[in-house]
Amino acid sequence: MEVMNLMKQTDKESFIGTLGLWHEKWKDFLNERTINPQTQKSFYTHKRLRSAYRSLKTNLPWLFTWYDYIELDIPNTTNAIDGHFADLKNKLRNHNGLSLKRKKKFIDGFLKA
Repeated sequence: MEVMNLMKQTDKESFIGTLGLWHEKWKDFLNERTINPQTQKSFYTHKRLRSAYRSLKTNLPWLFTWYDYIELDIPNTTNAIDGHFADLKNKLRNHNGLSLKRKKKFIDGFLKA
């Protein structure tokens, strides 16, 4: 979905409008059904694309939190925190013999540092 590339470059209203236009254009395609010859039951042909669209629609209230609360200076991507978690995973991998209790303690200390 090329619409997804717009999310980090546009405002909330433009994204919602573009998503609506995309859905209107591809609605018939999304609703295509295929019949299973063995059971004669039908299923959506493009279920992964339908699922992606539905996920976007369902999560729209939270996708633009950074835009709704601009005064909090929230970044519009998770790149910074992704790097932080990658570092945590690497450090945990180096200590792979820890018990669950010790891992939790390690993570707690890592996040507080």
